[in-house]
Amino acid sequence: MRNILSSDIGGTNSRFGHFIIDSEGKLSLVESIWLSTSEAGSFPELIRNLKKSSFSFEPEAADIVVIAVAGPVENRVRSKPPLIAWGIDISHAGKDLGLKRCVLINDFIAQAFASRSPIGEAAETILSGFPAPDAATAVIGAGTGLGKAFIMADGKGGYVAIPSEGGHTNFPFVTEKEFAYHNFLLKERGDQYITCNTVVSGRGLSYLHQFLTGKRLEPAEVVQAFSEHTETLEWASRFYARVCRNYVLETLALGGLYIAGGVAAKTQELLTHQAFEKEFRTSDTLADLLAKVPVSLIRDENSGLWGAAVLALQKLEERR
Repeated sequence: MRNILSSDIGGTNSRFGHFIIDSEGKLSLVESIWLSTSEAGSFPELIRNLKKSSFSFEPEAADIVVIAVAGPVENRVRSKPPLIAWGIDISHAGKDLGLKRCVLINDFIAQAFASRSPIGEAAETILSGFPAPDAATAVIGAGTGLGKAFIMADGKGGYVAIPSEGGHTNFPFVTEKEFAYHNFLLKERGDQYITCNTVVSGRGLSYLHQFLTGKRLEPAEVVQAFSEHTETLEWASRFYARVCRNYVLETLALGGLYIAGGVAAKTQELLTHQAFEKEFRTSDTLADLLAKVPVSLIRDENSGLWGAAVLALQKLEERR
């Protein structure tokens, strides 16, 4: 039996999971824990907080540790996450932290591999379709920010996933009233341009509701008010569908789209509102293609842990 420690470090929460691999190569999650990212002043301190927590597995006992982080990864060992106050460097993880083998990946690489796990198999169908065999599959999700990646077969029995930092690109506003919202956001935030991170993240719900109603509410309060303020829900659903559609077209993800992340998991009406399907399927040139792309929702917020564990298993098998 081999042991995997997987981690999904986000701007708000840092999740850790202990997985075991049985004699048949099957993954099982033994235990998991969520810690506050901001309560740690550095990555080593986060590991110390893990050791002091109720999590019983010792990181040093893992055959491999896979750390997924919400930010770009440099040379496979370093990351300076834009939404976290500290960086990560695993260049000397063995010496500094006592880890046997350590891998650092972007958090949506983990989400992409999660689509190839039991979590992905259990995903809920939002829009049915006809996935093309051996085609790329896209994964997207909003939480503190917007994450993207896509995954495809590597020709060797495994998978390769490609990360993206597309959440930091300009959001595409398209109507006169949407342009008014764009100007509102520029004034409110003082940014040079408005990113997808801002528009479809949790805080984006607060900005949108304020623009449409004049009321300042926390994201959870906005969700609770959806039944009273249906225009907020319709706009939010349309915006989410737009970033989903654009990413499917950018990656030609004919294998389908998986949606992950806390915003959709906690607010499924964003995806089931009629505005979502209408916007997602709309294209002056490729509507027929989009009509065949299935969309699924991964509700399990430990999906990043499963994805990191699937990648860990693949890397262990490569060494055999």
